Amino acid sequence: MILPLVLFLLTYALLLAFSRYRAYIALASAALFVVFGILPVNKVFFSVDWNVIMMIAGTMGVVSLFIESKMPSLLADMIIEKMPNVKWAIISLAFFASSISAFVDNVATVLIVAPVALTISKKLNISPVPAIIAISISSNLQGAATLVGDTTSILLGGHADMDFLDFFVYKGRPGMFWVVQIGAIASTFVLLYVFRNEKQKIEAGDRTVVTDYFPSVLLAGTILSLILASFIPEDRKPAIMNGLICVGFMAVGLAREAVRSRSLKSVKKVLKDIDYFTLLLLGGLFIVIGGITEAGVVDAISGLFVKVSGSNVFLMYTLIVWASVLFSAFIDNIPYVATMLPVTGGIANIMGIDPTVLYFGLLAGSTLGGNITPIGASANITGLGILHREGYEVSAKEFMKISVPFTLAAVMSGYILVWLIW
Repeated sequence: MILPLVLFLLTYALLLAFSRYRAYIALASAALFVVFGILPVNKVFFSVDWNVIMMIAGTMGVVSLFIESKMPSLLADMIIEKMPNVKWAIISLAFFASSISAFVDNVATVLIVAPVALTISKKLNISPVPAIIAISISSNLQGAATLVGDTTSILLGGHADMDFLDFFVYKGRPGMFWVVQIGAIASTFVLLYVFRNEKQKIEAGDRTVVTDYFPSVLLAGTILSLILASFIPEDRKPAIMNGLICVGFMAVGLAREAVRSRSLKSVKKVLKDIDYFTLLLLGGLFIVIGGITEAGVVDAISGLFVKVSGSNVFLMYTLIVWASVLFSAFIDNIPYVATMLPVTGGIANIMGIDPTVLYFGLLAGSTLGGNITPIGASANITGLGILHREGYEVSAKEFMKISVPFTLAAVMSGYILVWLIW
């Protein structure tokens, strides 16, 4: 178990230190996990979450068509008309991302909203970095609000047999949705403070003319389909359902472009716009996480909770929340939550308590904890990937200057509220 742990820690240290080479570091680490026999070759393919990979690729394709249609520019114009300065423009975009990510995957949310922020930044000749960071971490925040907001919520729903409405009212008490909203309010005050000096005036000019509304229809269709698919029972749909939806809508868009332009030039442009750097980074990380899970590192961490907390419920709850924040800041929260759910249920059974308080604590800590570092959540990686393509390299320090206070405000309010309610 020592070698996998050392490799894992070294990998993430290098990822944090060398942002420009993250994809290559992740792939090299993944290769080492296989070469050293930590992760069997026959499990490599299944370690990668192809649903996420396909969803990102498909959404990137649809978003490329969306950007080309000039719709993001029009939305930027509309926001510029309503907002008095840059501070409120960033806050409004973060709020918009936060709202839709309660129902749409966080990565898809970033891919949808980020182009608007980029367009505004270009119009005002300012750096898009703060806005993209704010959008990324805001989309992660609402992932725990509903059953369909994030993979971790889906995992909890399946394990605890919870349906969509249980996230609003569960066993006669307020569910996670309301806990997250309080966290959103607290974190908004953080953003207001962080961007307090961004007082550049925004002057509205002539509105951009949209050249093609079909990409907007494609994007809306993608979002609606993702929401509708979330209501299909897990045992009745393929594991890559969301990925198939996103790739399917991209295929429709590409086919229409080929017929419309009577050439493959526009199709090649869309395929070129897909951020393969981010896809490779995520693929490598999935294999690395699969390796440490296979080696029992995640299980060992989980077992530590039982030994440390004893029979003190509040101490157990506190450990689960803040350890989840810490671990999710550096590792993908999906395998962590998948492993911790049965452990958490077993702990509650041994202690003779309702597991809900531990389940909700786990969900809050693991979902929000990914916001702390640039590589703690897929949405963060996607946001930084977008900036990378625009020529901006974001250091861990620059990212965490916004993400750490934002996350602490959201987690602390959720930590207190879940304990008081449950």
